[in-house]
Amino acid sequence: MIFPRRHLLLVLSFVLAPCAGAQYAQISGQYQAAVDSAKKMIFQAWQEHKFPGMAVAAAVEGQLIWSEAVGFADLEQRAPMWPHSRFRIASISKPITAAAAAKLHSQGRLDVDASVQQYVPDFPQKRWPVTTRQLGAHLGGIRSYRPGEMLSAIPYATVSDGLDIFATDSLMHEPGTRFLYSSYGWNLISAVVEGAAGEPFLDHMRQEVFLPLGMLNTVADHPDKLIAHRVRFYIRNEEGLLLNAPFVDNSYKWAGGGFLSTPIDVVRFGIAHLDSTFLDDAAKELLFTEQLTNTDEPTGYAFGWNVETRADNLRYLSHSGGAIGGTSRLVIQPDTGVVVAAMINVSNANLEIVQELVSLFVNHVQR
Repeated sequence: MIFPRRHLLLVLSFVLAPCAGAQYAQISGQYQAAVDSAKKMIFQAWQEHKFPGMAVAAAVEGQLIWSEAVGFADLEQRAPMWPHSRFRIASISKPITAAAAAKLHSQGRLDVDASVQQYVPDFPQKRWPVTTRQLGAHLGGIRSYRPGEMLSAIPYATVSDGLDIFATDSLMHEPGTRFLYSSYGWNLISAVVEGAAGEPFLDHMRQEVFLPLGMLNTVADHPDKLIAHRVRFYIRNEEGLLLNAPFVDNSYKWAGGGFLSTPIDVVRFGIAHLDSTFLDDAAKELLFTEQLTNTDEPTGYAFGWNVETRADNLRYLSHSGGAIGGTSRLVIQPDTGVVVAAMINVSNANLEIVQELVSLFVNHVQR
């Protein structure tokens, strides 16, 4: 182990903020066998992979039933991990941003098939027009990271400033012709959201997504601010030993990978996609319709979401995230209302456990 066994700490916490105590007792009892199995699974995963710390939350049939944390938020201070610890959720920021864009689309304020210059007039014209729909599916031809760019420590005051990193670069291909994963494309979407909403991106996210869904622990990862319960971030060296992650400033990519959040907040976000209270049918059609290339090749990606039908003939919506000092995953199975989110405070962690947890709860519902 990375730290002596006598220091192993398992922090358990069950959280169900939206539910009354009696209702929670009924829910937890109903799924107690599955929860007991899930506890063992995450503790074993933590030990096997030697994560610094890990936090998980799960919902079943659209109700948050369980959250748990193991290990340490800060190894040096031996500060325990909690379900309300805040992690770098990395690319799970994309579906969260997608929800804001989809709401603007369903309200008629954002034409996702218009050229992005309709909302971001200062963004340079390219050889081919690029639309928000294409950007949302990684079909827009915007380049991905170059070596070292994820280690940027430069603060960017505005979303528009962050576009300067790639704004003058040529498109990698004609939009629509092939899938090329690009977080920078989502930087451009955040500028589109600003233009369509008529207010700063972070203000709009807070008012239209975070506050309505009770995501009170989801914030931008400002490195110069004191943010309660923010975990320490770690990487591994070539020998597999844990080291403090290098300092980075993610202000250039709020929409594509710059938010801090908790598994509980992210599961609440997932639950909001199970009915039409938060997002109407038009918004969900945009989010969950798999996009194809111009030659009708499937991409496995919709608008901010991976979409797939697995061997059990059920449809899954998901997104993973990888940041400097953070790994995350969110999975939704809409038919059973199962939502699972997990986060780890180290780069490039193995999060196969999430799909195992999803299968556990899906099977429990289907009995």
